[in-house]
Amino acid sequence: MTDERPTQFQRARSAEQREIRRQAILDAATQLLTELPVAEISLRELSRRVGLSKTNVVRYFETREAVFFELLNRSLAQWIEELPAELPPARPEGTDPPETEPGVETEAVALALARSLARRSLLCDLLSALGTELERNISAESVREFKLVNVRLLAELAELLRGRITALTPAAARELVSLTVVCTAGLWPFAHPSPAVSEAQRDPELAATKVDFAARLGRMVHVAATGLLALR
Repeated sequence: MTDERPTQFQRARSAEQREIRRQAILDAATQLLTELPVAEISLRELSRRVGLSKTNVVRYFETREAVFFELLNRSLAQWIEELPAELPPARPEGTDPPETEPGVETEAVALALARSLARRSLLCDLLSALGTELERNISAESVREFKLVNVRLLAELAELLRGRITALTPAAARELVSLTVVCTAGLWPFAHPSPAVSEAQRDPELAATKVDFAARLGRMVHVAATGLLALR
């Protein structure tokens, strides 16, 4: 059941007021995503939750997809800001890798990255909906604006990973980030199946079909990074 009580907004006139209105819409979308999958959140439902008419919402975001684009980039930026504290520490510049079994350092980074993503369900939900759901009912200009910011953020993530896996070239680090996004988008829905699928997976014969998101993604990122290093 949704709360349909409207919030009374006065018309936003200043840039500060418009930003407050935009944030209110994003906050409502964030709350809805804890209750419903992206595909089930309509612009009408979003408008009702924030207490605005659809006409007023589209003054700030042209479609519901544009709302989720903005939310995705903000969530991604926050994750990148917090991620350094969740990864193994970077080696001082100019030092050699530790004398350990090959791949141990890369595996540690990959698993830490995957565990960090697993704790951010909002970001993973939006990444998994990006290609199948969000890039459909949207103008070319909105996609361009979203992707320009998104590309910059993913480049920051690539540089962050290069600080932990220093043997990666800039191109390889960017490819690793791209593969991580694709793997996240593909794995997340399988790791969070419908109630019917979850019930079926209680059958011991289907135990192997359960997906541990962090473990599986960590393995995939490790394999990808190792392969990119080998191809160098």
